[in-house]
Amino acid sequence: MTGQSNAQHIGEGQDVDLRDIIFKDIKYRKFSAAIISEEEGLVSGIDLLKRRGEEIGVEFLFLLEEGSHISPGTVIAKFIGTPKQIAICEDNLIGLISKYSGVASAAEKVKRVAGKKTKMVCGARKKMPGEIKVFLRRAVECGGLKTRIADKDFIYLDKNYIRMFGGIRESLEAVREMEDRLKVIQIRGETAPIETEALDAARSGADILMVDSGRVNDVRRVADVLRRKNMRGLVKIAFAGGIKLSDIPTLVDEEIDILDIGRTVIDAPLLDMRLDVLGAVT
Repeated sequence: MTGQSNAQHIGEGQDVDLRDIIFKDIKYRKFSAAIISEEEGLVSGIDLLKRRGEEIGVEFLFLLEEGSHISPGTVIAKFIGTPKQIAICEDNLIGLISKYSGVASAAEKVKRVAGKKTKMVCGARKKMPGEIKVFLRRAVECGGLKTRIADKDFIYLDKNYIRMFGGIRESLEAVREMEDRLKVIQIRGETAPIETEALDAARSGADILMVDSGRVNDVRRVADVLRRKNMRGLVKIAFAGGIKLSDIPTLVDEEIDILDIGRTVIDAPLLDMRLDVLGAVT
């Protein structure tokens, strides 16, 4: 029954957990079990794993520290529980950390490939369900990436703000009085050629221009026009849009101050793990 729930509906208003039947003759025995890595990476989500395991009722003997490097065969957690508790753990605990560990591992790989030339961020969390955003942020930061485009407080004006206000200048004018926050604005060449949008934004008080087109030539056009108008030093250039890991070595040599890798990290595959019963506890 691997991969399926053993709680089944058997009649009107009645549910039974088949594990109660399967384990009825050994339900009071205790066994030790471990969650073990099947591949190399970075582990994240340990606090979540511990909390859920304690809710299930197992006793942890060992937990790897958040952010630890793992390889095939690394023991991530070891615990003691009844047969039913261990079966529930197999259905619940691995899923809690395999995704976040995959994200942390991808973030670390991005950081390593990028080196120190360009500030790397991963800002795609807003597209994920709210209940997992905090854990995704921790996983990204565990891997060494920033999750915010700026360390200071900022306002982000995306394409929808621009559409509602009627333009780049109008959007920035609406937030001009918020002097304690950096102004970040998305430009995509939607209202005018992208170099025109860049000049309008820079002249209207933008601090960071997010070139969110995925086209590196747009970055070059923006940087070129800002230099020619002696405005390059007034703003930073950020770049995003479907960037892959293989793109990074080339992009870090472009005139980009901030590179938002987004989905390449957030959509990283699960880090493979398994749960093994180690033996009976006497």
